[in-house]
Amino acid sequence: MAGFRSLARQVRDPRGDLALRRYSLRKCLERFAPYGHRATWDHLCARHGIEPEDRSPDPVRLMRALDELEAARAVWLGYEAGFAERRRREKHDGLRRPGAFDDWHRRTWGGHGVARCEDPTVHPSAPLAEVLGRLIAALESKPGASCPVCAGAEIAWRPDLEREPWSGPVCTGCGILVPQPVLTPGALAKARSARRQDLASAA
Repeated sequence: MAGFRSLARQVRDPRGDLALRRYSLRKCLERFAPYGHRATWDHLCARHGIEPEDRSPDPVRLMRALDELEAARAVWLGYEAGFAERRRREKHDGLRRPGAFDDWHRRTWGGHGVARCEDPTVHPSAPLAEVLGRLIAALESKPGASCPVCAGAEIAWRPDLEREPWSGPVCTGCGILVPQPVLTPGALAKARSARRQDLASAA
């Protein structure tokens, strides 16, 4: 199975068939897709003027989309290297049992779905690298009460997510599943409370 860098080379190959180059970019999203596969593809298409179903897109637009994806991947790989080093130090110091933060990180290793969007058409509009930079800054800071990506305060608890963790806080502004470790207990309680109120209103 080809890795991300091998697929990226295929996207860049000017001798390659455009349909194959587009396919290779889609395959890159199986290795690295911060919003999830469909939402990341929708984001790249919207930002770079690619029709999602176009089998022969403008190669310049295709390259720009790949450049954005690679820039974001570099940001995330840098973060993961730092995270792995921290865990090595903690294990050396006798801290073997991972906490809630590490449990979240385990599900996003490799950067796939790190800022997952349940609705593939609702996602942040900023460049992927910028979004990941904001998310990483929040992960390395004290928990807050708002979305680390768009600073929105409206966060709703969703009990019906399509993938693990199956439930969690979703920003109603930019659409990301907000990592629980970046939110204060009060913010999480507020999101759950809003969910209960919605259910009561619907009853």
